[in-house]
Formats: sequence, structure tokens, C-alpha cells
Amino acid sequence: MMQRFATVALGLSLLAASLAHAQDRPIGFLTPSRNIACQFFTDNGQGVLRCDIMNIDTRPRRPADCELERGNAFEMGAKGAAGRICAGDTIMDPSLPTLAYGEVWQRAGFTCRSEQTGLTCFNAMQRGVSLARAKQEVF
Repeated sequence: MMQRFATVALGLSLLAASLAHAQDRPIGFLTPSRNIACQFFTDNGQGVLRCDIMNIDTRPRRPADCELERGNAFEMGAKGAAGRICAGDTIMDPSLPTLAYGEVWQRAGFTCRSEQTGLTCFNAMQRGVSLARAKQEVF
């Protein structure tokens, strides 16, 4: 009886560890080209989507108030405008699943569509970004 209890306890412990690890995994995707990655975060109870594009043809000028990199990171909240951000890190993570061309990813009011021509993501207010190597647009 004691051995069965120990086995069940060990199984529950492993299950809890597995669930905790699953919650630590990033939520998001990579495009098939692996040039764009997006991740969903919760900030003060609000959803935030950040997308990074690794290779772009023309990097925009960095504003004077940005000491970090600028040009390849974009962010949007569930409401309001999207925009380019000043970032000293990347959310590019090779463990993210691939969002195949023609597929749609949705989470907490965000929608992203992967196409061979690039990626378009928007929030519930239809504000967002369109990202491709040749051109990045905020709308």
C-alpha cells in the first residue's frame, strides 16, 4: 500500500512539474522563412503581442531617445496602435511552432496571418503591422 502511494505521489509530482514547464513555454510562432517571430505576453493583465523581424532590406533611422536597437521589433496591445519599439533583446526562439503560409494564429483578440509575401497581425481594433523583408508597415 505504501509503495503504491509513493508511486502515485511521484506521478502527481511529475505531472505538476510538467504542467509548470508547459506554462513557461513561449506562446507564439515563427514564419516558415524563420525570419519573423511573434510572442504573446500578459502585462498587468493586458495582452501584448511582439513580433521581431530578423532581416530587413532597409533599417530605419534610430531616434535620439533610443540607445538600443530599433527597426526590427514591433509591439501592440489588445487595443490601440501598434508601433516599432526600441529593444535590446529579441523574442526569436527556435522552439516556437511554425505558422505555415496561409494559416492564421489567434489569441486574446490578436490575429496573425502568414503569407509567402509576409506576415500581417492586428488587434481587435484592426490596428497592427504588416512585416516583410522589403517593407514593414504599421497601420
